[in-house]
Amino acid sequence: MSLFYAVAPVEFNSSDVSCDCFAHRFGNAAGHPCRTRAYGSDLTDEQWQVIRPLLPVPAWLEGRGGRPEEYCHRVMLDAVFYVVDNGIKWRNMPADFPAWDRVYAFFRRWREAGLIAELHDRLRDRTRTRQGRDTEPTAAVVDSQSVKADAVVGTATRGYDAAKKINGRRRHLVCDTSGLLLTISVRAGDVTDRHAATSMLPALRDRFPRLTRVFAAALRDRFPRLTRVFADGGYTGTLITFARTVLDMTVTVITRSRTTTGFTVLPRRWVVERTFAWLMRSRRLTRDYERRTDTAEAMILWSMTQLMTRRLARPSD
Repeated sequence: MSLFYAVAPVEFNSSDVSCDCFAHRFGNAAGHPCRTRAYGSDLTDEQWQVIRPLLPVPAWLEGRGGRPEEYCHRVMLDAVFYVVDNGIKWRNMPADFPAWDRVYAFFRRWREAGLIAELHDRLRDRTRTRQGRDTEPTAAVVDSQSVKADAVVGTATRGYDAAKKINGRRRHLVCDTSGLLLTISVRAGDVTDRHAATSMLPALRDRFPRLTRVFAAALRDRFPRLTRVFADGGYTGTLITFARTVLDMTVTVITRSRTTTGFTVLPRRWVVERTFAWLMRSRRLTRDYERRTDTAEAMILWSMTQLMTRRLARPSD
């Protein structure tokens, strides 16, 4: 049974309800005082109407165990967005949000169950539809970004990127031609682009599900029409042959002309660079502060979820 889609309207659990989330309608959130939304990262009413129908149905509501939640889902989303957008420590959660350990438990539950990955993907499909595109992309752009790692990052998941002279991690990203995220893989800084792409590209198809890492179940059979990938010179070599012969996918390498001097916008490659710029607006992502790579990947998904929610809430042109 899917964890998503809102249920049919029913009577509220309390006569005094200020929110239409599941925790207020069927849980015990009505007993907690409402907070005044005062931060730029808080969901507006328009953004809430966008994201509300896509929220997961809690396990306790579907008879799959657990107890009714005591905290408003909208408040929990605001709290996680606050952490991602402002880059604070979990323990420094402002007092008008629920206790930090409750918010982190919410974040951890969504990470482990893959709920944030599915919510992100549904928002991406709606964003592509609003752009006049098909929900399934036929082309993608791949690249990586090296970021410094905080002291809490262990040696097992960090490395030295000699090209960028950065000791930390690499964010390997595949996006569509409009810059929306298709899949993300966070590795040690010494993992090459070619090596990371060898396991990431099969995740976009249904050929090798065992090669996928985080969110593998959500990625299978996702992009059967994707046949072309644009990349830079770091993805040359055996990857091109592997993609063509095994995945039936064409990797087009776009290189910089040797006669060109100064800054030049390269076709297609600028799209993924812009996506990295979008991510860097979230202060939690300016450096890798996460002990686990799947947590780092979840943070990126939350950042893109916030970005797409804001876009979808804007009036149509």
